[in-house]
Amino acid sequence: MENLIGSDDDNAEYEGDGEYEEGNQEYEEDDESQESYPNFEEYDESENSDPEYEEDERQIEDEDHMDDIMDVDNNIQDVDVDMGDFTLNVESDVEGSCINVVHGHEPEDMEVINNEEFESLDEGSDQDRERRALIKNLRKEKRCSLGVVHKQSFLVGDKFNSKKELKEAIDLHALESRRNLFFKKNDNVRLRAQCRGVVPVTNKGQVGSQATTSKRKGKELKTQKVTCGWYIHASRSNPKSDWFIRTLNQTYTCLQTRKLRACTASLINKKIFDQVEANPDIPLRAIQYHFQKTYQVGVSMDKVFRAKDKVRKHITGDYTKQYELLRDYVLELQATNPDTTVKIDVCSEPNPDSPTRQFRRIYVCLGPLKKGFKACLRDLLGFDGAFMKGPFPGQVLSAVGLDSNNGIYPLAYGIVESENTESWKWFLNNLGDDLDLGRNSNFTFISDRKKGLHTAVEQIFPNVEHRYCIRHIHDNMRKRWRQTEYRDHLWRCASATTIPEFEHLMKEFSQYDKEACEWLKQIPPKHWARSHFSGRAVSDVLISNMCEVFNGKIEKGRDKPIIGCLEFIREYLMKRICNVMKEMKKAKGPLTPTVTDILAARKTVASQYIARWNGRDKYQVTGALQDQHVVDVRNKTCTCRKWELIGIPCRHAIATLNEMSKDPEAELDIYKWVHKVYFLETWKKAYSFKVGRPKKKRRQSEGERLSKKQKASQGDGVNVAQEGGSQKPTNDGVQKLSRKHISVTCSKCKNKGHNSRTCKGQGGNQSKK
Repeated sequence: MENLIGSDDDNAEYEGDGEYEEGNQEYEEDDESQESYPNFEEYDESENSDPEYEEDERQIEDEDHMDDIMDVDNNIQDVDVDMGDFTLNVESDVEGSCINVVHGHEPEDMEVINNEEFESLDEGSDQDRERRALIKNLRKEKRCSLGVVHKQSFLVGDKFNSKKELKEAIDLHALESRRNLFFKKNDNVRLRAQCRGVVPVTNKGQVGSQATTSKRKGKELKTQKVTCGWYIHASRSNPKSDWFIRTLNQTYTCLQTRKLRACTASLINKKIFDQVEANPDIPLRAIQYHFQKTYQVGVSMDKVFRAKDKVRKHITGDYTKQYELLRDYVLELQATNPDTTVKIDVCSEPNPDSPTRQFRRIYVCLGPLKKGFKACLRDLLGFDGAFMKGPFPGQVLSAVGLDSNNGIYPLAYGIVESENTESWKWFLNNLGDDLDLGRNSNFTFISDRKKGLHTAVEQIFPNVEHRYCIRHIHDNMRKRWRQTEYRDHLWRCASATTIPEFEHLMKEFSQYDKEACEWLKQIPPKHWARSHFSGRAVSDVLISNMCEVFNGKIEKGRDKPIIGCLEFIREYLMKRICNVMKEMKKAKGPLTPTVTDILAARKTVASQYIARWNGRDKYQVTGALQDQHVVDVRNKTCTCRKWELIGIPCRHAIATLNEMSKDPEAELDIYKWVHKVYFLETWKKAYSFKVGRPKKKRRQSEGERLSKKQKASQGDGVNVAQEGGSQKPTNDGVQKLSRKHISVTCSKCKNKGHNSRTCKGQGGNQSKK
C-alpha cells in the first residue's frame, strides 16, 4: 500500500513546485445546451444482412477502382509518427499477433488522501504525468522473435460455415502473404482461387508456362506466360451444407507485391477495429503507418479514411444499441445488489403513445456502498463531474466520501446530459432520499466553485457546511497573480485552525498584496478556512482530492458505451473493496494504519511540551516559540482546535495525557480520546458489504436449453470423414481430398452409386440421342 500520509507536523507549511495548470473557471454558466441521446427502451436497429453469395470479380475490382488509380503513383514514404502517441491506449489484443504491447503494472493502493498537501491528484498533476510517461515508455511496440506476420494457413479438409467466411480467410491469406489472389470459379457450390502473381522467367518452356497469342501492329505474336502454382479449390455437396477445401497447392513461385487487390477498406476496417475503438482520436497517418509497417503493403489515405469511418459507424451503433438494454441491466443490477437505487430520467415525449423515450439521466447508488457509508460514521461527501468521451456527450457525476483510513469511499454516481443546475439538483435529490437528508441536514460537502453545483446545494440543502476546494480557488487566483508567494499565503490562511491566527495571516497577506487579499475576502471564509469549519465532519480536508482520484480511476471507462461505463465503475468498486480487505488483514489495530501513524508522530512532538494542571479539568500546555494552549479533558477540546476538527488528540492533548500519567490512580487510555470513526472495527464494518456482479447473459427457458442440447447431439461427430474422407497427396505437391467410400449421386437419375457419365438408365426411361 502506498500511504500518502507523511509525518505529522501541525505547524508545517507545504513546500513544492509553484506552478499549476489552468483550472476551472470561477463560475460556469448553467444554461448549457442539453445534448440529445438515442432512444433506449425499444430501439429498432435495422440489420443489413449480407447477401448469400458475394459479388463477382469484376464488381469487386470496380469497388476499389479509385484506390487502384491512386496507388499507381503513390510512393510509400516513411511517415514521421511517434508510435507511442497512439499505442498508449491500444489494448493488448489489438490486431496483428506479432506486435506485443508491454503494459506497465500499476500498484494497487487504497487511494488514501493526505489533508496536509496542497497538490491535487487530478489528471494534470505532476504525479500523474510522471506515471503516464512511465507507462508510455513501457508500452513501446515490440515485434515477435521471428520479425514477420504469422500467416493464415489452410489444410485439405478444413471446414467453413459459409462461403463468406472462406473468402474472408483467403483475402486474409492474400494480405499476409502479399500475393494477388483471384477467384476463378465462384458459384453456389464451388469456389476456386488462384494466384496471378508475377513469376520470374529463367528458362523457356519451364513448368507452369502457357503459350499465349497477342496482336501487335496487325501481327500475331506467340509468347510464354508463366503462372504461379498456388491455388485452392473448395466446394459443398448441396446448398445447405458446409464448405470443405478439396484441393490445395500452397507452393508459391511468384514474387511478393505491395499493391494488393484484397487490401480493401473492408479488410482494413477489420484489422484496425480494436485499435480505433481503444483510441478513437488516432490520426489517419498513424493508422496508415502502423498498417504498412505490420503487413508491408501499400494503402492510400483514402482507404484508411473509409476504413476508419466504418469502424466509427460500427462503434456508434454499439453505443446506441446499449440504450435499448439499459432497463434490463438495471433489473439485473438491483437483483444482485439488494437495496440498490437506480433512477432513470427521460425527456418528455409530445406523443404519449410513442413506445420509446429519449434518455436523459441515470443515477446509481449501490446498496452495499450505501450501508457501508452509513457505517463509516463520517458525514462528509465530495462532489465532482467528469466528461464522457464517447460519441454521445455527457457528464459522469459522483459523490465520494472518506473512510476510517482517510481513503476514498465512493457512494453514488450517475450519467447526465451536462453539468448544470438542473442535473445537480436531480442528483442531489436522489442522494438525499438514499441518505435520508432533509433541508435542515448538517452534512458537510466539498466541491469546486461551479455555479451549477453551488446553486443546487443552496436550494436543496441550505444548512449544510459547503466547503470549496482550495486548489480551485488558487486556479482562479493565479489568472492574475501567478507567483508562488500568492499560493503560499493562501495555503497558510486556509490551514489556520483558530480565528486569531487566521486574521493575523490575512493581515500579512494584505501587507504583501492588498488587491489580492481583497479579492480573497470576497469568498466567505466559512467555505475555505479551517478556522471557520465545524467539527461535525471529523475531517479538516481542504481539497476535493477524493473526487479527483475517483475520476482518474474510472477514466478508461468514460469512453465506453453507457452500460460498459456503468459496469467499469461497478467492477472498480468491487475490486477496491477486495484490495482494502487485504490491507485490513495486515492491520494490527486498534486504530487504522493511517491514524496510527498520525498518532505516533504526534506523540514524538508532544514530548517537547510541558502541561500544568489548574486543579480541575483543564491543563495549560506550553511549548517552544510561545506555543501555549489550554486542554479541556472533560470536553475533549483544545484551544488549537485540531483535536476538535479531526477527532485525533493533538500534541497538546498528548502532553496533557503524559502529565496525567504521573498520577497512579488515574485510568488513562489514549484510544478513548480518539473518535470512534478511526477504529479498525469501524473500518471493517464499512467494507463488510460486498458488491455483486450482474449476469451478462439472459436466462434461457427450458425449451431453449433442450433445443440446444438436441442440436449439439446432432452436430457431434461431424467432421471431414462425413464429407468425404482423408487427405491424399500427389506427386506434384498438390493435396486433394480423397473421394474414397463416398456414395456418388447421379445428376440424371438421382440414384446413388454412379455418376451421369456411367448412367445406363437405372433410374427410369432416359431420352436417347
